[in-house]
Amino acid sequence: MIIQEEQKEFNWTESFTVKLAIIGTMTLLLLIPLTMIKSIIKERENNQVEVEKTMMEQWGDAQEITGPVLHIPFYKTVIRKVTEEKLVVKKWVHIMPENLTIDSNISPNTRYRGIYKTTVFHSEMNIAGHFLLDKEQLKKYGDLDYSDAVLSIGITDNRGIKGITEIKWNTTPLEIEPGLKCKDLVSQGISAQVPLIGESTNKDCDFNIKLNVSGTKSLSYCPNGKTTTIQLSSSWTDPKFTGSFLPNKRKITPEGFQAEYEITHLNRSFPQIWQEKDYAINDRTLGVELFIPNNHYQKSLRSAKYGILFIILTTLVFLFIELSKKKEIHMLQYLLVSLALVLFFSILTALSEHLGFNLAYLCASVCTIALITSYSKTLLKENQLTLWVLGLLTILYTFLFVLLQLQDYAFLAGNIGLFVILAVIMKASSKLKLNTTNQSLKIH
Repeated sequence: MIIQEEQKEFNWTESFTVKLAIIGTMTLLLLIPLTMIKSIIKERENNQVEVEKTMMEQWGDAQEITGPVLHIPFYKTVIRKVTEEKLVVKKWVHIMPENLTIDSNISPNTRYRGIYKTTVFHSEMNIAGHFLLDKEQLKKYGDLDYSDAVLSIGITDNRGIKGITEIKWNTTPLEIEPGLKCKDLVSQGISAQVPLIGESTNKDCDFNIKLNVSGTKSLSYCPNGKTTTIQLSSSWTDPKFTGSFLPNKRKITPEGFQAEYEITHLNRSFPQIWQEKDYAINDRTLGVELFIPNNHYQKSLRSAKYGILFIILTTLVFLFIELSKKKEIHMLQYLLVSLALVLFFSILTALSEHLGFNLAYLCASVCTIALITSYSKTLLKENQLTLWVLGLLTILYTFLFVLLQLQDYAFLAGNIGLFVILAVIMKASSKLKLNTTNQSLKIH
């Protein structure tokens, strides 16, 4: 037996190492269009935010209701440091309700500006309760002017006040004025003069308030009563409960939600009575956001972060096919397949603005898989190899869709999936016999 070694003229363009280096460089360069697509997604998302701001300016801001709070003025003499001039200034004593009950029915609506949408609402609320007016206890704050007492309700955006607003004090209707006479606690809202002259030393003062408020996205309350009970109901099916307290009871159905809160004065950081600006009243609030679930821009951005993974895995499959089945694939063909994978994320974002994310993902993934599969059949000219490519792409796009649907376990599932994919690639690569030289042996 004669072993004859034939030397072939070395061609660097046919070297596997050189080709692998070129493909790696091409993959890194494809990060540029991927980054551009991510920036476009963020720009479209910023446009959505701008539309929401415009709607807030026209319809009303996110609303926070504070109160009611009873304010009784007293007068304090101060001396200016420079001129030593004596001035009489008006200060306030703030009294919280003994009992506060709020019943709010929230009617949501989705408004569109072009292709962008935001959620607005109208809330009809009844606010009732009583104050305990103990004049003996209030004497420690000085000589109070009961004739100038006011009842105030803090509202984030007065433009959202709709319809008829009523305030009754012991069944007596009060005249409501815009703005607040006392701004120690909140800066905007409505107020009414309260008839406290002639009240007994110790008396329960009942109040009943009818208030209709419109706003955008969220509605919240300050539980400032010694005992506060709040009931919220709406036809919105995806509430996001916000603030420092969660509902004691809640019920979410396809017809809407109901939530009930019970808060006591022990849960807050301010007392029943204080003066001036000693405490902040809005550090403990509760409420609900009319949440639009699964924002398609956020999902599109998350999916684009997996773009480089798609390119690498698909390229590896074509490399394995080229090495194991002796199919020659040109660098231009690698590039075209990679560009089709990159274009998927741009198509997904564009379609999701009109169809919703899930349907857009289905359309974009089916079109991309069909395009690359048909192109692979032309290149490889074997049905079995084409099915390998089809199977890989189907698994990849299915895996990505599942990850995007997960919330709490997305990171864990992603890492497990990548570990399994790496194990499969290592197993497949162990069966390849890579030639490190440009020589072949012939045996006679």
